[in-house]
Amino acid sequence: MGAVGGPDVERGAGGAEAETRVDRWLWAVRLSPTRTSATAACRAGRVRVDGVVAKPATTVRAGARIEGDLGGRVRIVEVVRVIEARVGAPVAAECLVDHSPPVPTREEAAAAVFAREPGAGRPTKRDRRRLDRFRGGAG
Repeated sequence: MGAVGGPDVERGAGGAEAETRVDRWLWAVRLSPTRTSATAACRAGRVRVDGVVAKPATTVRAGARIEGDLGGRVRIVEVVRVIEARVGAPVAAECLVDHSPPVPTREEAAAAVFAREPGAGRPTKRDRRRLDRFRGGAG
């Protein structure tokens, strides 16, 4: 607790904010539920740092732009503060600026699920199961 920025901020020489691994940062700011899932997303090529596909050990600094498919949603965030330890949601929100597109509403998602081309005929068994799952029925 004696550090200038608190225990959750990594400081380099001269008091400047240092860098940390992208998988650790994604986990620390609660964009990923586990560090393992953040690492898996990086390994699968679903995370980019400043437009370049990121490996789990890719370093991030304040000002970096991270884009990724995390939790089934496209996330675009800008690093404001580098942290390594997982923190509470209010503190995590201060560590990034979210530029992600808005989450689709249930109606928009329904339009995508129920969309069928004219003349496509009856829904297939797979289509019916998707509809049942969306409606909340047993599938």
